[in-house]
Amino acid sequence: MPANLTPEYKAAEAAYKRANEPKERLELLRTMLRALPKHKGTDHLQADIKTRIKELTEELAGPRKGGVRRGPPTSFRREGAAQLALVGPPNSGKSTLHARLTGSHAQTGEYPFTTQVAQPGMMPYEDVAFQLIDLPPVSPEHPIPWIGNALQPADACLLVVDLCEAGCMERSVAVRDMLAKRKIVLTAGWPGDTSTPRLPVDHEGDPFTIHLPTVLVVNKVDQIGDPDPEIAVFEDLTEMHFPTFAVSAATGEGLDKIGPWLFARLGIVRVYTKTPGKPPDMGRPYTIRQGGSVHQVAELVHRELAEQLKFARLWRGSTFDGQHVGSDHALQDGDVVELHS
Repeated sequence: MPANLTPEYKAAEAAYKRANEPKERLELLRTMLRALPKHKGTDHLQADIKTRIKELTEELAGPRKGGVRRGPPTSFRREGAAQLALVGPPNSGKSTLHARLTGSHAQTGEYPFTTQVAQPGMMPYEDVAFQLIDLPPVSPEHPIPWIGNALQPADACLLVVDLCEAGCMERSVAVRDMLAKRKIVLTAGWPGDTSTPRLPVDHEGDPFTIHLPTVLVVNKVDQIGDPDPEIAVFEDLTEMHFPTFAVSAATGEGLDKIGPWLFARLGIVRVYTKTPGKPPDMGRPYTIRQGGSVHQVAELVHRELAEQLKFARLWRGSTFDGQHVGSDHALQDGDVVELHS
């Protein structure tokens, strides 16, 4: 990537990485292409942008002539506190895990490739919920051409494996390598965890490479006596060292630890709102990330409110008791704000 990128290009690229809707991403890609300096050093990037524009244009196209129906969605708008993708090789038990965590009625079966389309669901945790997207199994035999599109909105990845399955290690490595070829890099770094490597923030890097925080979910541990030695061997032989949970979707073992861990490692901050003269609404928090501001909460409430925001009143334990704060004031988990436009 050349160093002489224009401010317009950089702004469009940053907005593209944050965008949820395919239409919005398409418009931003077109802006990126217009603003990109045209010379030999950007040939590959131009080609990548044109490819993404073609893919999104086809995805957004209406039904073809003859009434051919469009296929199921390949990506979903973020909902809840975060969007998490369930990824793994065949027969790892992803769909059973998804059903157990979300209460969905996704099809499950003791045979590979039961899941054929992306399946969304909501996993509750305290007064928020995580959006879990169960994706079809990833394997060289059945590549998923739209996997990059499905993972673009995701905040993190749950890599689900079954250590009892023959060829588990080879298939797990194949998942990692196939995703890497699609510019999806599974990383051990999580936004809210200072003990792991920080996620790269590089405006001069490839805008289409997704660095996805990943946790290894070792499923079906009810069939293993002591999973720790097996997990250690898996990590050594695959060279995949992610935070790890040993769970059983069948019995529920270990599942109660996933929600609190994700909440902390994603750096989620719950903010409650109130209207003047009324008590705060403590049943429906807005969620932002650590370091998020009053302005970000106002945007979640309503875009016009954010544009016209003058100040907020803040309540935080014994520290703040309705004091005025500006729109750039950083919020903490449990804060109550009253927004004034």
